[in-house]
Amino acid sequence: MESFSPTAIIGIVLLIGAAMLWDRSKRGGKSSSIRGVGSSMLQTYTRDLTQDATKGTLDPVIGREEEIERVVHILSRRRKNNPLLLGEPGVGKTAIIEGLARRIHKGYVPNTLKGKRVLALDLTGMISGTKYRGEFEKRMQQLTSEIESMGRQIVLFIDEIHMIEQASGAEGSMNVSDILKPALARGDLQAVGATTWKEYEQFIKPDDALNRRFQPVFVGEPTEEDSFAILRGIKQVYETFHGVEIPDETLRSAITLSQSIKDRFLPDKALDLIDEAAAKVSIEATFSHADLKEQGLTEGQISERIEREKKRLKDVINELEELGEEFPNELEIEKAERALARHLKQLDKTEALATRTETLPKVTTEAIQEVVDQWNKKRS
Repeated sequence: MESFSPTAIIGIVLLIGAAMLWDRSKRGGKSSSIRGVGSSMLQTYTRDLTQDATKGTLDPVIGREEEIERVVHILSRRRKNNPLLLGEPGVGKTAIIEGLARRIHKGYVPNTLKGKRVLALDLTGMISGTKYRGEFEKRMQQLTSEIESMGRQIVLFIDEIHMIEQASGAEGSMNVSDILKPALARGDLQAVGATTWKEYEQFIKPDDALNRRFQPVFVGEPTEEDSFAILRGIKQVYETFHGVEIPDETLRSAITLSQSIKDRFLPDKALDLIDEAAAKVSIEATFSHADLKEQGLTEGQISERIEREKKRLKDVINELEELGEEFPNELEIEKAERALARHLKQLDKTEALATRTETLPKVTTEAIQEVVDQWNKKRS
């Protein structure tokens, strides 16, 4: 069988990735933002996690049932019903909110929460676009008013909530937290905050009025066994994405080897090791012709892989066509469509020349160790 250039395939994959990133940035996250509401702040600066749960695009949440249940209890209170997730970076604070969104979507919540929408605030984007004194405060005031007008149907997730206090001090104008406090006290704005212990002690705790309006939910670093259960529950997502097999022993190796990374926490650091190692193994297995020949190939498996790649390419082209209807005069969209169409034809012509292994490549302990070595080398 005649082989085709790995460079050509890499070019196709990169072009697909670039097109998808361009599409997402052009939409401004519109596919996951709140719909059906004519409110510019919500459309621009929030992402609808309940809508993501409906689409099935959220990762599974494993091992955080107790914390999710506590958040549900606090949100269901009559007063002071705003949870504040406190924990180190990477322990899974955002995953808890995604778990809440999944529960609301499935209806596994009290009547007080049924039908509500969990919106994640892009606080960094809201702050970074401001130029003049008071502009950030004005945006936050407008956002709060829009949420209040929706009749308590929104739960606003504010990750890195301490940035509100930081931005207020830097701005030198009205304190942003003073905009939120009345709405939080009345219950017209229901929020879930998330921050680390360090930022909580430095920024949130000194503001006694703001601190009283939130109820702490402690999110600790999971044990190695709990981390293994989390990784085992989510590994299928990464196996499917990278086209690899991740054995259980590799998960345990990732947890053990991640202990050498001192400034990060489980399960996030182990998951990052697995993700990068899986990407490395997938790329090597896909584009190394010599390795593929040694593993053994079948025509049927080759055809299956190419068909999947063609389907992905067609999906991107369809998304670009939809985007072209929204932005009919956008030349970049037309160029991207033509380029992707050419590569789709190229895939049709070179399908018989593709190579693919019968079995999925495995992510091994050695692959994890290589990633750890690279990380530690950069830190030294």
